Amino acid sequence: MSVAALFNVAYEKNMMSEEERHMVMIYDDPSDQRSLSMDDTSSADDSPNETRLSLEQTNDSVPYIGQRFSTHDAAYEYYSGFAKRCGFSIRRHRTEGKDGVGKGLTRRYFVCHRAGNTPVKVANENKPQRNRKSSRCGCQAYMRISKTMELGLSEWRVTGFVNHHNHELLEPNQVRFLPAYRTISDSDKTRIFMYAKTGISVQQMMRLLELEKCVEPGYLPFTEKDVRNLIQSFRKVDPEKDSKDLLRILRSFSWAVKAFLGFMNGRAPQTILTDQNMCLKEAVTMEMPTTKHALCIWLIGAKFPSWFNAVLGERYNEWKAEFYRLYNMESIDEFELGWRDMVDSFGLHNNRHIGNLFALRSLWALPYLRSDFLAGLTTTGQSKSINAFIQRFLNAQTRLAQFVEQAAVAVDFKDQAGEQQTMQQNLQNICLKTGAPMESHAASVLTPFAFSKLQEQLVFAAHYASFQMEDGFLVRHHTKLEGGRKVYWNSQEGIISCSCHQFEFSGILCRHALRVLSTGNCFQIPERYLPPRWRRVNSSALKLQSTPNHHAEKVQQFQNLVSILVTEAAKSKERLDLVTEQVSRLLSRIREQPVSSSQGVRDAGMHRNLG
Repeated sequence: MSVAALFNVAYEKNMMSEEERHMVMIYDDPSDQRSLSMDDTSSADDSPNETRLSLEQTNDSVPYIGQRFSTHDAAYEYYSGFAKRCGFSIRRHRTEGKDGVGKGLTRRYFVCHRAGNTPVKVANENKPQRNRKSSRCGCQAYMRISKTMELGLSEWRVTGFVNHHNHELLEPNQVRFLPAYRTISDSDKTRIFMYAKTGISVQQMMRLLELEKCVEPGYLPFTEKDVRNLIQSFRKVDPEKDSKDLLRILRSFSWAVKAFLGFMNGRAPQTILTDQNMCLKEAVTMEMPTTKHALCIWLIGAKFPSWFNAVLGERYNEWKAEFYRLYNMESIDEFELGWRDMVDSFGLHNNRHIGNLFALRSLWALPYLRSDFLAGLTTTGQSKSINAFIQRFLNAQTRLAQFVEQAAVAVDFKDQAGEQQTMQQNLQNICLKTGAPMESHAASVLTPFAFSKLQEQLVFAAHYASFQMEDGFLVRHHTKLEGGRKVYWNSQEGIISCSCHQFEFSGILCRHALRVLSTGNCFQIPERYLPPRWRRVNSSALKLQSTPNHHAEKVQQFQNLVSILVTEAAKSKERLDLVTEQVSRLLSRIREQPVSSSQGVRDAGMHRNLG
């Protein structure tokens, strides 16, 4: 090696800190050309003196002539780590020699990822061309290694190294986005595969993985694009295997639904709200055929930013306002007409998310759900409050055992007692606003929450006028000259219904029905319009049925009775002392009663159910 060449190497090493501050374009084109000029005059294969000089003037943080490695893969990993610290990545360029022939593989070249030039592609009229910009710019930076033998052992030595780049280098917080440094581990692939089966967005997957790994947002060793490519590869699996996976997932969900029914003593709910998961939908249909299945609008809306933000840009907020206007419509015809206008206005004809939402509209849009009882849970506010409660004891790091323990604490007796005390305080703070007999009656029967909802409707009812017609009543706001709601009322049978279907949907009578009841001199809410779920005391739980009944149902009735007893006893110290004394006596008498073997089996089963 010449003195000038040695001076050039030393100068480049001293200037390294300056070059690390340069930047380059990110590039992932695997194609290659032998346009890189390798200067063989820098070889040190037969120059032990020059090797010794290089060792004295350098350290292991920067490649140097004569540096030794046990394998060529070890040399590649070292040079790759050096490149990452400097702000670029490398790739394997060309080799000399061949394993198994003569001396075998004798030389390897590792080059900057921007080395070479992009080959010119031959235009094909029948095949569309991708206009992707290449970052190759003929960069001459490289490291060459050569194979040597000493004492019968082979090793690889650095025989050529140039670190001059004709492009800027990346900063440390940018170099990690180069394709060479973006990797998804096998464990992360498994997690992503599981998330993909649940139907959550890629953005949500990234956030969950960040939480699990305790890293700052954006600092995973891969990008959303990498995850999307990985998910796309999942979809290319063998169709038979994919069908088996689908059946297996349906059996994970079917088991969960069956377990839920077991907790409910086999009684299926009237309505169930879930996220947009088709496997869960199928499981609900199979295991609970009489249950109305609906999709939670809050969970759907949470995906809107990842679905439509990039597509709609500045019009995203405008579109979201229009979506929720359509969601709250009352007429199915108006909803579908408005949906078509919305798609035309925002150019969403080919958007797959819009297509899926419209296909499932009967499961989430209020015009299709107003006749089904959902207790108002499709509203955003109710869903957020439930989610906030669950997040008190559940996060991405919560283990199963910890979840069970924390959930038990969240609903333990002390919390129940606190809720009872809060309810009693709310009852004492109830303020009548209309002075109407129906309001006083509702205040004495309904829970504070249910009464507040009914009271709102009673206040609004005073602003409405009712007009009797041949087949019912027309009710509309006193400032309106057209439109209104159709109310049917059979005073003899105590049946009233409104075209707005609010009672069917929430279990609370609407202002239109209340206006008609007031006009008809009705001073109490009809019994059938005070659902048990909204009452402070469930009348059916006040007494045990004398007719033969299932043991589990009797136990449930007894639990309701005990709950009422606790509520009433907690109102004063005197009541609590009395109940404690009487229950202690009753417990002593119960323990004196014999227990048959069959009864003992049922008791054991009861304890298991309660546990």
